[in-house]
Amino acid sequence: QVHVTESGGGLVQVGGSLRLSCSASGLSNSNYATAWFRLAPGREREFVAAIRWSGANKYYGDAVRGRFTITRDHARDSTNLQMNNLKPEDTAVYYCALDMSGRGSGPWTYRGQGTQVTVSS
Repeated sequence: QVHVTESGGGLVQVGGSLRLSCSASGLSNSNYATAWFRLAPGREREFVAAIRWSGANKYYGDAVRGRFTITRDHARDSTNLQMNNLKPEDTAVYYCALDMSGRGSGPWTYRGQGTQVTVSS
């Protein structure tokens, strides 16, 4: 059984930073692409960032480009999202999802339960 787990969320002030991490277990291979999405009350799901399994190709949503950085840690088989200069509108549940084709364009077959990020002003 596949389990996807996010960690690193929390409460931070405007302008602060947080680092989220995503790991998976129960997979038959590790050549998957990973994406971060976020969901806030009253808003639609929003794409945040994605990275191919090699780590060579990265994609960002317009709202976070230049502030967030997605990286792949092959040694730990995890994907990290470094979030800097956080704004109140970044407040949401962040969850990661896996694309088993490795291309980074979906379908996002597996996803975690998410981790809450709250930015206070």
